Amino acid sequence: MLEIKVATENRQAHMRMSDQELSALVHRIGGDDDRFLVVQRIPDIPGEFIQVWHEGGGGYELEHRAGGPDTHVRTVMDAPERVAGLMTRWALRQPGWDAGADWESSGLPEPEPVPDVAPEIRDQLERKVRELLRGGYGSVAELAESAEDYLVKDGVHPVSLAQARRLVERLWLERVEEQRLWSDVTDADRLERAFAVLDARGITAREHFTCCRSCGLGEIHDAGRDDARGFVFFHLQGTESAAAGHGLTLYYGGFDESAATTAAVGREVAEVLGEAGLTVEWDGSPDRAIELTGLDWRKRLVG
Repeated sequence: MLEIKVATENRQAHMRMSDQELSALVHRIGGDDDRFLVVQRIPDIPGEFIQVWHEGGGGYELEHRAGGPDTHVRTVMDAPERVAGLMTRWALRQPGWDAGADWESSGLPEPEPVPDVAPEIRDQLERKVRELLRGGYGSVAELAESAEDYLVKDGVHPVSLAQARRLVERLWLERVEEQRLWSDVTDADRLERAFAVLDARGITAREHFTCCRSCGLGEIHDAGRDDARGFVFFHLQGTESAAAGHGLTLYYGGFDESAATTAAVGREVAEVLGEAGLTVEWDGSPDRAIELTGLDWRKRLVG
């Protein structure tokens, strides 16, 4: 599998796919609202990506970037097979992956200088961003927006989005280097795998889903397959709890809203989580949430 995330114009996101699946996406683009792919590696490294634009009847406009604006180059290809092959070699970091194409500079200007953030504000922002990074969800862009909004008072932003972005990128790269040392399977990995198993079985399983329990219960029905039997999720506040070392609360239920189905879904969720190696606390009552305790929360960044 290629360790990549692919974003499309029609707002689909594809994670960790084979080269054949990536090729299928390249061959697919060209219609209305489906004309481009943006590919990043996992974990995302700010300023590194490859992307392609194609409209029916035209060529494939391919761009990649490996850092600042001066590294942003482009070329045009006539065949989706060549584009998919080049993207695959990029994803695999193969030496000389970009050979065989006539690259030219995109001519992007250097960005305006970003003023330094006042030390007292920087310290507060760093604490907040590190907290969000420990949670492990969100992209660089999303975390930058959160950082920009964090200390707003009476509509006044003490930092600009550009300042917030620069701070987030620095701390993001620090966290990426830290997680490269995680050679073991983490509890967050176990949870992700367990949720994938449950989702495949017809139980809609969502991590870091909505802001709170009531919003999650209101939105989970439309978050998965139409034939799903039930659901399980934890919300953003739950992520904060897990990252702070306080365990994780999971909410679950059956879509027919019966106590029997809810209890059955709860038993299945608890069983799969236990098989994944997580410590589960639940008394079997459909009126009680499932608790995961003793978590060593190390969630790998994606972006």
